[in-house]
Amino acid sequence: MKLKSTWIALMMLGTFGTTLQASSTGASLFEAKCSMCHMTTHPTDKSTMLAPPVMGVMRHVKMRYPDKQSAVAFVSAYALNPQASKAVCMPQKIQRFGLMPSQQGNVTQEELEQIASWMYDNFPPKGFQSRGRGKGQGHGEMKQHQMWQQ
Repeated sequence: MKLKSTWIALMMLGTFGTTLQASSTGASLFEAKCSMCHMTTHPTDKSTMLAPPVMGVMRHVKMRYPDKQSAVAFVSAYALNPQASKAVCMPQKIQRFGLMPSQQGNVTQEELEQIASWMYDNFPPKGFQSRGRGKGQGHGEMKQHQMWQQ
């Protein structure tokens, strides 16, 4: 009996360790490959932003793709082949920042999946309040979910 409970505990630790490793890998990959454009915090100076903050991006991704598997698949595919017709952000974000450049050659599919999984698990943070000021034309259901305006 003691051997069985020890075995179960070891298996749980292994799963937990793998989850922690994937999470830290996703965070470090995001830092290395994405953070030069996407902030993980609310910007103090919006004039220096190169791209929408990740918390707003993930809010919109989760609104369109609420389950983790489809959200990760979308982010992974979109980063390699961004298209305005597939974008989940508000049109004024593309007007302001332009379309995200393809990350093909900068990041592998496996890395993208780790990054997207970490993003899904961590953003937007619990209790996140959007700071948008507009009404999000074409997104009536998003009044309370707006990203920051320019």
